[in-house]
Amino acid sequence: MMRKWLRFGSVFLAALAADLLTKQWALGRLEPGRTIEPLGAILPLTLSFNRGAAFSLGAGDHSRVIFILLSIAACIWLLVYHHQTPRDARVRGVALPFIVAGAAGNLVDRVRWDRGVVDFLGPYDLGFMDWPIFNVADIWITCGAIALTLALWREDRHPRVDSGAEHP
Repeated sequence: MMRKWLRFGSVFLAALAADLLTKQWALGRLEPGRTIEPLGAILPLTLSFNRGAAFSLGAGDHSRVIFILLSIAACIWLLVYHHQTPRDARVRGVALPFIVAGAAGNLVDRVRWDRGVVDFLGPYDLGFMDWPIFNVADIWITCGAIALTLALWREDRHPRVDSGAEHP
């Protein structure tokens, strides 16, 4: 069980540090609303603040408090889920700390000021729409959720044989 939590902590801390450091960089180097393209259209950078959730979906005047509480609840639930995850479920064991790190990174922004979450990657012109501006935490949440979904789908298609050993 210790190895499972050590892996969780290592992935979590690295992912959270990457998110917080890139946001700090964006705050120090970018101007709000002004897009720069250091690598052309491959990497547009625009500093913005998102008070809502994904795609700027909000909950009115109380968005900050609601999203703080939802983030805390989600992190707690994911930690409990990780604790219940079998130690040999390695994809889940890596996907979950990425999701928690992303949620925690955005939670830090919501707690420290009322401007909202720091976003700076994008917007991306997809030809039919501009993909909204996002951050590294959003990447962790998305990739972690996709990996978790695929792992659960695979586990559902190929159930494990229970050897009677303790799972956590």
